[in-house]
Amino acid sequence: MNKTYFEGETYKDINYIDHPLPKGEYENCRFSNCNFSTSNLSSIVFIDCEFDYCDLSMAKINETAFREVKFKKCKLMGLRFDTCNQFLLAFSFEGCMLNFSSFYKLKIKGTHFADCRVEEVDFVETDLTKALFKDCDLRMTVFENTLLEQADLRTAINFSINPEINNINKARFSTHNIIGLLDKYNIVVD
Repeated sequence: MNKTYFEGETYKDINYIDHPLPKGEYENCRFSNCNFSTSNLSSIVFIDCEFDYCDLSMAKINETAFREVKFKKCKLMGLRFDTCNQFLLAFSFEGCMLNFSSFYKLKIKGTHFADCRVEEVDFVETDLTKALFKDCDLRMTVFENTLLEQADLRTAINFSINPEINNINKARFSTHNIIGLLDKYNIVVD
């Protein structure tokens, strides 16, 4: 298949379920209010792109490259980020819904999650060093053998992180959410 290069383009109000996004490399492109739900985005390269108000739920992203990509107000439910191309993988999320997604074993140091719903997400064996979870709901999200060194969870809510099986060295928490580190002990804090 012939791959194409797109630079500085803006794509708005497009339903990619009916008309698939052409395979290729997209650099400095903006996607606004587009529907990629259940689309096949495998092996597409996104560099310095921005997705605003897009729905990428359940899209196939096998070997998809996300390099310095910003997702704002997007619906990203059920995405298997762990199948992405990991070379130079870097993204940020603002006001997004990431429920049921997987970041299993990814190295995503310094990733920012702001005002996001991150419920029932898989962060097993993920490197989240210096990650920021600002005003995020982490209900039923799985942290197991996760590297959370210097991560900032001061304004995160509903998380349950077992300090015995996760590296939380110098991670930041607040007094109102510290209970999320004590869940395994089944204690009551008044």
